Parts: sequence; structure tokens; C-alpha cells
Amino acid sequence: MTRAQPPFDDVVTAFLTDALGEAGGPAKVIVTHLSKVFLGKDRVLKLKRAVRFPFLDFRSLAARHKACLAEVAINSRFAPDLYKGVVAITQAADGSLALDGDGEVVDYVVEMQRFDEATLFDHLADTPRGLRRPMIEGLADEIARLHAEGEPSTTRGGYAGIRMIAENNVQSFGALNGDMFDAALVERVTTETLARIDTARALLDGRRAAGHVRHCHGDLHLRNICLWHGKPTLFDGIEFSDDFAIIDTGYDLAFVLMDAQFRGHRRLASMLMNRYLDVADDTPELFRVLPIFLSMRAQIRAHVSAAAVAGQADAQARQAMTDKARAYLALAADYLASAPPRLVAVGGLSGSGKSRLAREVANYLGQPPGARVVRTDVKRKRLAGIHPNETLSVDGYSAEMTERTYAAFFDEAASAIRAGQCAVLDAVFAMPDQRAQAEALAKTLGVPFTGVWVNAPEEVRVNRVMARERNVSDVTPDIARGQSDYDVGAVTWDTVDSSGTKEDTVRQGLAVLGVLVEHA
Repeated sequence: MTRAQPPFDDVVTAFLTDALGEAGGPAKVIVTHLSKVFLGKDRVLKLKRAVRFPFLDFRSLAARHKACLAEVAINSRFAPDLYKGVVAITQAADGSLALDGDGEVVDYVVEMQRFDEATLFDHLADTPRGLRRPMIEGLADEIARLHAEGEPSTTRGGYAGIRMIAENNVQSFGALNGDMFDAALVERVTTETLARIDTARALLDGRRAAGHVRHCHGDLHLRNICLWHGKPTLFDGIEFSDDFAIIDTGYDLAFVLMDAQFRGHRRLASMLMNRYLDVADDTPELFRVLPIFLSMRAQIRAHVSAAAVAGQADAQARQAMTDKARAYLALAADYLASAPPRLVAVGGLSGSGKSRLAREVANYLGQPPGARVVRTDVKRKRLAGIHPNETLSVDGYSAEMTERTYAAFFDEAASAIRAGQCAVLDAVFAMPDQRAQAEALAKTLGVPFTGVWVNAPEEVRVNRVMARERNVSDVTPDIARGQSDYDVGAVTWDTVDSSGTKEDTVRQGLAVLGVLVEHA
């Protein structure tokens, strides 16, 4: 028998399919442009394809072995329980194949623990109410944690690294069939991207100097995230190119934000971005370059999808992939469009629904995925050095701490606006001078201001506080009752009655902000 030629020889493929098969039939196989994944009952084997691209060369056995080892090592940071190790495919003298047998090694596979595909975030995104806010917040926390743990770099990334990726996009679009995209749109998007990168050179290099270029995931889209033991878990991080893995943390984050929006979940993307900034070591300066990062991610998906058209089985599938590629390019263009910043302040007593309203309207404001929501409860805990979900001691609510909190609160909103993004202030705003300070900030920054005051009866507010789980606020039912005696003075802001449904409250808020209800 002729020796199997890895990795896509029919013999090797048939062997792995049978090896992981069950009584009901062969293993399920997923083919990507870089690998072939065999899904068994309890385990998964991932075979590197013998392919060459501008960014990698897997044609030699040594290169594939190195990539397998690197994949396990790198992804052990993200999902140690999912990655079991590297297994050799061996061939005996009679031509038969085995896993870790005594014969000659003909290829290698990465062994992983099988998990329920229904827990993949791309699947959950396409399932009604599949992705919920606690999952999104947990994901943001996990991304922030991994970014903080990633090894920083002072030699990769920065201006040169981002421009290299953008130039690769230009080349990839140029290699495609000329009928795939509108040539003028491709030219406009890629040219503007390069121009914006050049303008942001000092900022990009400054972010690297500040430690924001680190060893990241690199391929952070929803299909590379699952629920494992009930926790959002990242896997399949890039192992084949340090240029694509050691990147700006904002560029890493941009992929999942873009992917969520492309799937129709700008609201969830907004929540993810805001939670990330609540817990990560980053600043609103990110908003100066985030549109570039988002557009670049969409551009990559556009030309990758376009390249995959030829491999589709039938005309209908080819048309669907073509439409998908063009939709990505349209999104890439949208990210480069400007949206003038504005300042919105949402106030109200605890339990009124002010934080929910601030969170829900944010994705309709500013550049995608939405406005920066700055919350006093979060700022207070960041100043105290604790996670937003931790409970703050009594000292954290002293007059001095409150003064520091509001100063940091207004400063972050101002920074977001100066970076070109809208900001939503979320606080009780019980004191007239606090509301006046918000209005004065908008005037100083030269941006429009809208103040929203959220009302609800005491009973409704208290019941909402009692029903909270894993909430950032430390307010108790007794505190909520006590706020009924506050003398808030004359409130001149637009009023929203939140005693009804969430949907009704959001519609009222959007109307106050001038967002058409039919767009909600």
C-alpha cells in the first residue's frame, strides 16, 4: 500500500473519520481553510491541512507538528480543560494507520475534549434569547482577564503591525475575482483605512508603549467561544503567526464586537464593549482607533468569505456566501462613517430603571457598537480597587469617596467624547448641582446634551432592588425606600415613566433622545 500523504489523503481522512465514529456512523467532520476537525462522542481531533498562505506554510510535517504543539500551548491559557495534547498518526509496515502507534509518523493531530456545539456563542447568537446579558458580562470579564495576563510586547503591533494587516487586506482584495465586490467601494474602504492608520500612528505606538499590545487570542469571533462548565470559554487562538496574535488588545476585542453586530446583535456588542471597559486596563482613548479596528475585522471577513465562494457545493450556497462577503464589506464601510458625539445623562432613584435604560439606549448612540456608558457604581468600585460585582464597604460611600467618584465619572465621559464617541452618564443625580455639572460638561465640550429623569413608584423600585442578582449596585431595599424622602429639587430633565414594561421604558427613552421608535 502506498504511504498516506498527509494531511488530506483520503486514507488519512477515512481513518480519522472511522476512529472517532460511533455505532451510528462515522464522525462528523468540519473543514476550514486551515484544518479538518473530526468530532467524536467524547473527543475531537484537529488535523492541520498541508496548505500555504501568505501568512503560513503547513506543507511540511515539521511545520504542522510545530503548529499543533503551539496550538495546545497557547490555548491552554484560554481553555486548559479542553486541550488534551498532540497525538501522532502513525503508519505500520502493512500500511495501516494508528493513533500513537509503533509505525512511522505521517502526521499529527490536536486532541480536544468534545463539548456541546449548542453552547457555541455563534449558535447561541442565532437562538432567540440564547445570548443573555450575564453571559456577555462574563465573556467581557474573561477577555479582560486574558488580556491582562498576556505577555506585553514593545516590538510587535503598534502602527507597523496594524498597517501591515491593513496592507494584507488590500492585497487579498486585489487577488479576488473583480466581479465579487464594487471596486470603488473596496478602494474607498481600504484607502481610508490606511489613511486613518497613518493619522493615528502616534496613538497606536503610544498604546503599545502603554502595554496595550499583548499576546492575545487573535481570532476572537463567536464561533471560537463556548460555554464550558457554565463559563464563557475562549478556544482556537491563533498559533501560526505572532503578527496576528501579538496585537493591540482593542484589535482583539474588535473581532467579537464586529461579529456580534454582523449577526444582528449591536445591543450585545455595546454591552460587551462597555463591560470590558468597566473591568479592563484600558481607557476611552480606545475609541479613537476602535472604528479602524472594527472596519479591518469586517474587511478580513469580507475577503475570506469571498475566497470561500468557489468552494461552495451549489449555486445557492455560492450566492449566499457572496451575499455574506458583500455584507461584511458594507459593514466595514459603515464603521468608517462619522457620528457626532453627544452627552446623555440618565438619573433617577435606585430601582427606577435608570441603569437599564442607559444600557439599552447606548447602542443607538454614536459610532458602533454604541456610546460609552459611565456608571458611578462602577467608577466607585474601580477607585476602591475591586471588581464591579463585589460589595463595597461602608467607607466606599463616604463623602470624600463620593466626590472622587463623581470627578472620575465626569472625566471618563469627557475623555470618551473627546475621542469621538457619545457618552451616557448613569447616576442617581439626586442633587441639583450634580445635574448642573453634567449640563456644564456638555457645554464645555461643545456637544449636545440630553438629561433623562426616570420615575417609578416606591413599591416598584423596592421590588426591583429585591429581585436583583449579580448587580453592580450595592443598594438594599431599605436604602431604596429611604431615597423616597430625598429632596431632589426642581428636575428640568425630560421624564420617563418606567413603571411599565422594559420595552415601553426604552421606547420612551429613545423618543426623548430623538431616535425613531421604528428603528428600535
